[in-house]
This record gives sequence, structure tokens and C-alpha cells, in this order.
Amino acid sequence: MAKFQLIVSDPKSKTSKAASLEGTKAQALVGKSIGEEIDGKLLGLGNVKLRITGGTDKDGVPMRFDVQGAARKRAILTGGVGYRPEVVGERQRRLVRGRTISEETLQVNSVVVSGTAATAEAPKLEAPKED
Repeated sequence: MAKFQLIVSDPKSKTSKAASLEGTKAQALVGKSIGEEIDGKLLGLGNVKLRITGGTDKDGVPMRFDVQGAARKRAILTGGVGYRPEVVGERQRRLVRGRTISEETLQVNSVVVSGTAATAEAPKLEAPKED
């Protein structure tokens, strides 16, 4: 059974919120790819459209948009997701995961395309201290 941590970023309010997805809500994400748009109603997030922007698996291996499928691959990278070179032109073989969400994916990053995300409660104010 799939279990995901969904991170929803809202570019208008410049905030991000986290939501845990289990069961049928999580199954709605399995098989989707980076760049696809999904309806928030399927995930219980209200009237919002989300675009999948990335994620990581259970070991922290990042998903990369230009790697096909959901499997882990050791790719030679010159920069971008999963590798930041120290010298211009440097290449290195790094472990990355494909762009398709699978059961082994743990965290899914997304951005709001339209609507407003209501994934978490508003922060609670601390009670005033009593003397």
C-alpha cells in the first residue's frame, strides 16, 4: 500500500504545506509523472490543480524529469537535480530515480497551478503567559 508525504507549494502566498496521503488517495498518484497536472479533489485537498515537480524515494534518492520510468539509474550528470558540479564541465555518475511515481516514492513535491491549497491548519498563536 502506498504512503506519501505530499508537499504543496503555493507561489502566490510563497508558502508550502505538507499533507500525508494513504490508501486510495495515495494510489491516485501512483503512475503519474513529473510535469503532470492532477486535481486536488482526488487527494482531498479541495478545489485546486497541482503540478508534480519532483520527489524522493525512501532512501532520499531524487526523482529526475529526464530519466524514463520509476526505477533507480546511475546516470552521468553535468548538473541539475541530483548533482551540483564544483567545476564547470565536471561530470559524475550519480544515482537518481525516474520521473514516474511508484510505491517506493516517499515524498512528492508539487506546485499550485490554480486555486488555493487548504492542506494544513493555520498556525496557532501561543497563549499569553500568565504571571
